[in-house]
Formats: sequence, C-alpha cells, structure tokens
Amino acid sequence: MPGRIVRWIDRDPTFAKAVVEFAGVSRDVHMACVPDATVGQYVIVHAGIAICVLDESEAHKTLAAFKMLEEVDDEIPQ
Repeated sequence: MPGRIVRWIDRDPTFAKAVVEFAGVSRDVHMACVPDATVGQYVIVHAGIAICVLDESEAHKTLAAFKMLEEVDDEIPQ
C-alpha cells in the first residue's frame, strides 16, 4: 500500500527516517533507499523500509483499487 511522507525525522544517509501515513495511520519508516524523497510524495514500504517513490497518480489508482477490494470484501458473507 502506498504511504505519503508526512515529515522527515532524520536525513542521515544511513539512518534516514520519516513519518509516513497509510490510510490515516502514521508509522516511522526507514528512508535510506529513497533519500531524495520529499514531504508529500508517496512511497512503497516493505518491512518498514521505503523501497521506492511512487508517482502520485499511480498511488491514487492503487489506493482506489484497495478501497474497492475492501468494499467487495465487506459484501462477501463471512
């Protein structure tokens, strides 16, 4: 799931860290792989590490797809 960078905590190249928001939930994420990312950009995070910056339009498409899947899942009887 794409997350949006809210703010940088540490810009050290080795220990870079930022706050990233995922659907209203904020997490501290290691940013050493994407040191040039800026606040407001979307990143893909795996195991607490941002692995790439995602184009904003692609991020919105992906988030819309997740929302649609969530709505379909709610319609399936458990």
